[in-house]
Amino acid sequence: MWIDIVFSGGGVKGFAFAGALRQLEKSGYQFKRAAGTSAGSMIAALLMAGYSPSELETVVSQMDTEKLLDASAQNRFPFIKWLRMYFKMGLYRGDLLEQWLTEMLAQKGVSTFSDLPDGALKVVASDISRGKMVVFPNDLVDYGVDPKTFSVARAVRMSAGLPLFFEPAALFDDTGKRSLIVDGGILSNFPIWIFDREEGLPVRPFLGLRIVDGKEENYTNVKNAAELFRGIFTAMHNAHDERTTDKLKDSNIISIPVTHVETRDMQISVAERKRLCRIGAEETRRFLQKWSF
Repeated sequence: MWIDIVFSGGGVKGFAFAGALRQLEKSGYQFKRAAGTSAGSMIAALLMAGYSPSELETVVSQMDTEKLLDASAQNRFPFIKWLRMYFKMGLYRGDLLEQWLTEMLAQKGVSTFSDLPDGALKVVASDISRGKMVVFPNDLVDYGVDPKTFSVARAVRMSAGLPLFFEPAALFDDTGKRSLIVDGGILSNFPIWIFDREEGLPVRPFLGLRIVDGKEENYTNVKNAAELFRGIFTAMHNAHDERTTDKLKDSNIISIPVTHVETRDMQISVAERKRLCRIGAEETRRFLQKWSF
């Protein structure tokens, strides 16, 4: 059966998506369209490029995550790191991540959105210059850019641009005006609304795969400025998706609880990656036992 699928953000925790996809494939599901934010956009892009769930598991287990980070932040002097953070707005350039994505997609003959079926992939990012959400490739017309000629790897790198971790990526419109694009999770970490039937898209069963921290409720006991900032960020992170998520959480959303793993742990072990895949597969199997659409 053909379905559409949406992936949340989650950094390296998103390795669990590979196991979930394998279980879905084992249960007879194929994927017509995919959407995602941040790490979820990486999985969505590779899936739509033609990587099978079993191939994605291999990619997850074998990729050298540390080599996705350039050496720009390796300076051992804290003041130099602070200067880079201040002026470049990120510890790492993100070039190696984009290069890896370009190479992986090229192995399946994909470079630009024209190499994918029309509407097959949607990638969510945040334009902090214009203060709005961007959905690639659709919203590129607002910048005077031809969606079909835009690099898929570039779009995904933009969506995965964790603030202060990766430098914001620049997107220029047809007048030369620059926008800075960062992680889509700032405004929509779980864009399941993209394939909600109320959006007017063709009626097809759809599922959302969401990384959660082991508990459904997020509560921050705010006692200081740092916790205030964290609470504000979390509210921004979740507010846009909350209404759709609440409506669909018992029918279309597979929540994958991941604990004891940090989002930015680029030194994650192979054993831990395999554990995440097992969690993803098990939670998906449990969900499918009761899923009806």
